Amino acid sequence: MEFVSNTSVFPTPINLFDLRSSLSSTKDTSSSTGGSRRRSGKEMEANGKYQPKIVTGESGYVLEDVPHLTDYIPDLPTYSNPLQDNPAYSVVRQYFVNMGDTVAQKIVVHKSGPRGTHFRRAGPRQRVYFNSDDVNVCIVTCGGLCPGLNTVIRELVCGLSHMYGVSKIVGIEDGYRGFYARNTIPLTPKSVNDIHKRGGTIIGTSRGGHDTSKIVDSIQDRGINQVYIIGGDGTQKGATVIFEEIKRRGLKVAVVGIPKTVDNDIAVIDKSFGFDTAVEEAQRAINAAHVEAHSAENGIGVVKLMGRYSGFIAMYATLASRDVDCCLIPESPFYLEGKGGLLEFIEKRIKENGHMVIVVAEGAGQELIAESMRSMEHEDASGNKLLLDVGLWLSQKIKNHFSSNKKMAINLKYIDPTYMIRAVPSNASDNVYCTLLAHSAIHGAMAGYTGFTVGPVNGRHAYIPFYRVTEKQNKVVITDRMWARLLSSTNQPSFLSHNDVEESKEQETLT
Repeated sequence: MEFVSNTSVFPTPINLFDLRSSLSSTKDTSSSTGGSRRRSGKEMEANGKYQPKIVTGESGYVLEDVPHLTDYIPDLPTYSNPLQDNPAYSVVRQYFVNMGDTVAQKIVVHKSGPRGTHFRRAGPRQRVYFNSDDVNVCIVTCGGLCPGLNTVIRELVCGLSHMYGVSKIVGIEDGYRGFYARNTIPLTPKSVNDIHKRGGTIIGTSRGGHDTSKIVDSIQDRGINQVYIIGGDGTQKGATVIFEEIKRRGLKVAVVGIPKTVDNDIAVIDKSFGFDTAVEEAQRAINAAHVEAHSAENGIGVVKLMGRYSGFIAMYATLASRDVDCCLIPESPFYLEGKGGLLEFIEKRIKENGHMVIVVAEGAGQELIAESMRSMEHEDASGNKLLLDVGLWLSQKIKNHFSSNKKMAINLKYIDPTYMIRAVPSNASDNVYCTLLAHSAIHGAMAGYTGFTVGPVNGRHAYIPFYRVTEKQNKVVITDRMWARLLSSTNQPSFLSHNDVEESKEQETLT
C-alpha cells in the first residue's frame, strides 16, 4: 500500500502558507522502503481501496491527512473565498487558517517522547474549489435521534447561504434510503430559522437503507456536489463507502461527515453534540428518583440511561447529580449475588441511609441477563444488537431478593427516560457546539476536502479521516481518574476483581 504526502497532491495557491515550508523536514512514507506503514482495520472495509495520507516529520510528528478532490481530479480551478468580502468577517484579524496548521491528537506528551498523531486544522481557506453559484448541496440525517440535529441542519443551511452565498440546498428525507425512495425538502435560511428550538430532525431519519450504487446514482442525477451526512459510526461507515464510489466515478463531489451520537462513543473527538444536553436532561430523572426514594421507607430509585456500549451519560450524570449511590456501566462488570456483590451493597446502603438511587446504563449487565434469557442475537436495521431492558431486569432482581428477606420491605421505583432525553432540543452549550461543527464542515467542503468527518480534538476543530472515527468506539476507561472520581463520589465498590483491573489496564495499553 502506497502512502502519499499532501505536499505532492495539493496545489498551493499564491500567498498561502506552504505546507512544504511548515514541514520542511518531513518525509513521505511511500518513498521510504524501510518506513513502517500504518494500516487500519477499517481501510474501506474488506476491499482495501482506501490509502491513508500520512506525512511524517521530525520528533515523531505524524499527520493523518484527509482526501482532497485534487487527489483524483487534477488541475481543478480555484476561486477566491467569498469570506474575504463578507462584512461580518471584516473585524477578524486573520480570515484564513494557515495551510500547515495541524491539531495534535495527544495534548500531553513527554519532552523526550514523540510528538504523535496530528490532524488537519479545520477552518476557512483563502482559495476554494467551488464557485458558490454552482454549489448544489444535500443534507441527510441517519440513525437515532439526538439533541442538536436540527441545530446542525440550520447552521449548515445558514452558513452556506450567509458565508458562501450558496442557494441550492435540499434535505434528503428519512435517512439513506431517502436518496432513492423519498422526495427532497428545499432548505432555505427562512425555512430553518427556528428549527433549533425543536427536538428531532425536520428531514426525518431512519436506520439501514444503505444502497451505495443507488445513493451515488441519485447524487449524480441530481447534480449534487456537496453531501453532508449527519450520523453515528455506522452512518460514517456508510459515508466512507459513498465517498469511495464517488471517487471511483471521478465525480467532483465533496462528502463530509458530521459525527452524531448521544452516547458520546465516537472515537478521536472530544465529545459528540447532544451529549451535554443528554446529561442535563438525565438530571431530571435522577432528581425524580431521589425524591421518590427519599420520601419512602427503604426507598430505592432505579434510573436507566442511554449507553449501549459506553457509559458516559451515566457516569457524567452521576457525577453532576451527587445523589446517586451506585452507577453501573457496560465497561465495568458487576455481579449480583454473594459477598461484595451488588445486592449486598444495596442492603448495606439502605441500612445506612434509609434510601438509595441506582443509575444503570442500558448496555450494562447484558451478559448476566443473557445467562437466563438467551436472546441477545436480535439486531435492528443498522446491525446493532437489540439489548434487553437491564432496568426492568435489575428492578425485578432487587425486588425478588428483598421479598425473600421478610425483615426488610422496600419501595422501588423504576424510571426510564431514554427517549425523552434524546428527543429534546439541544441546550445552549450544544447549540454553540453544533454551530462550530456545521461551519467547520462547510469550510472543509468548500476548500475541496472530502472523505472526512469534523470534530474538536483537544479543543480545536479538525478534519479527521473517516476510518479513524469508525475503527473503534470511545469507551469509559475504568482505570482512569474520572471513573475513580465517580467511585469516590458514590462510595460504591468497583465490583472488579484484581484480574479485571489488570485486564483493563492491558487493553488500554494496547489501544
